[in-house]
Amino acid sequence: MNLQSATWTDAERVETDLALLPVGSTEQHGPHAPLGTDALTAQTVAETGADEYDGEVIVAPPVNVGIAEEHRHFIGTLWVSEDTFRDYVRETVDSLAHHGWDRVIVVNGHGGNVGPLREVCARISRHDDAYAVPFTWFDAVDADDMGHGGPLETSLLRYSHPELVHEDRLDEAADGAADGWGEWVSGVNLAYDAAEFSENGTVGDPRESGADRGARLLDEASAALVELLDRVATRER
Repeated sequence: MNLQSATWTDAERVETDLALLPVGSTEQHGPHAPLGTDALTAQTVAETGADEYDGEVIVAPPVNVGIAEEHRHFIGTLWVSEDTFRDYVRETVDSLAHHGWDRVIVVNGHGGNVGPLREVCARISRHDDAYAVPFTWFDAVDADDMGHGGPLETSLLRYSHPELVHEDRLDEAADGAADGWGEWVSGVNLAYDAAEFSENGTVGDPRESGADRGARLLDEASAALVELLDRVATRER
């Protein structure tokens, strides 16, 4: 059940302790992909996984702003501090648990959220009346070309939200893209911000994306999420 479109009386009838909380970011993804890419992809994976799961699960509204100061040079990017983000996720999980949905998978679509999510989910599970684990969809698929606004994200968007991808800007995105994330020397990333190594914020070649690949990625990510739901549903806390 999607809480955004349900009534409270609909929600009252759901018999489950499972919930999915999509989290993403509002940040630049090159000239071709929307600022909301990370939240859109996280929500898409969460909703698809919930549809495919053999049981009831709540899908909470997405957290649209995450930890994204590294993209601050590109207009439209929004960000909050790690403390604010962790507190928001923790309190949202607490409100889900208040209604009995106390086994929560945080479905993540943004790399900058990964570390703080692991930390806050551990804190929730150790100290609160809930159990929470983070699930980052692009870590659950078999691919090594994630990039940023690159082939993976653009493929998923071209399948799930094709109207939001500017097909006529893919060449522009590729021309100003970096080959990889950061500026690495002796195992150290010297760059703190995306603008230091990518002219237009893109990393990777989005021309190598496609809707067919996006469909396969969504199948793979949602299948992994269903497997995780099965385990979280039965795991002793």
